[in-house]
Amino acid sequence: MAGKFLELAFTPAVRAAQEHYFGRAQPIPPQPERDPLTDDETQFIQSRDSFYMATVTETGWPYMQHRGGQPGFLRVVSPTQLAFADYKGNRQMLSTGNIAANNRVCLFLMDYPQRTRLKILGHARIEDARQHPELVTQLAEPETRGIVERVFLIEVISFDWNCPKYITPRYTEAEVRAAVAPLKQRIAELEAKLASGK
Repeated sequence: MAGKFLELAFTPAVRAAQEHYFGRAQPIPPQPERDPLTDDETQFIQSRDSFYMATVTETGWPYMQHRGGQPGFLRVVSPTQLAFADYKGNRQMLSTGNIAANNRVCLFLMDYPQRTRLKILGHARIEDARQHPELVTQLAEPETRGIVERVFLIEVISFDWNCPKYITPRYTEAEVRAAVAPLKQRIAELEAKLASGK
C-alpha cells in the first residue's frame, strides 16, 4: 500500500478495528502529500478497458459507476493526473453532480485473468466537452468523439495494489477467442484429414 493511501485509509476507526481483531494497529509514519504513479501503475491503467468510479453523494452515501471503452481510454496524462472522455449515458448525472459537491473519487481497476486489482484515490474535475473540443480530440478516439459530453480530469493522490486472494479469474470474449483459436485450428485440421481418408 502506497504511503499516502495508508494514511488516508487507516483512520482512527480502522486502526481501532485492527486492534480489536489483531491486537495491534498498523503504524503510520509521516507520508508525502501524494504518491505519483510509477511505470507499473501506468502500464496497468493503459491496458484496462473498464473501471469502476466511486463518488460521494451530498447525503453522504458512496455511489459507484462503471466506465468502459477501448483499452487505454483512461489516459495517464502524467504521474499525478488521469483523464478520460465521458460518453452520453442515461442522463442521470449522478457522478457529475456528486463531484460538483465533493471532488473526491476512488477508481477501482481489475484484471480478472491475472487476478490483479488497483485502487486509486484522487480529486476530480469535470469539463464540458462543448467548451473543450481540444480535450475531446486528445482523449477520445475519432469514432467516439461525437458522443463525448464531458471530460474527467483526476488529480491522483495515491494508489493501492490489492492482493489476488479471492479474485475469480474471468475472461473477455476476445480473450476466450484467442485462447481457443489454436484448438479450433487443430480440430479443423483433423476434420480435414478424416474427410480425405488419409
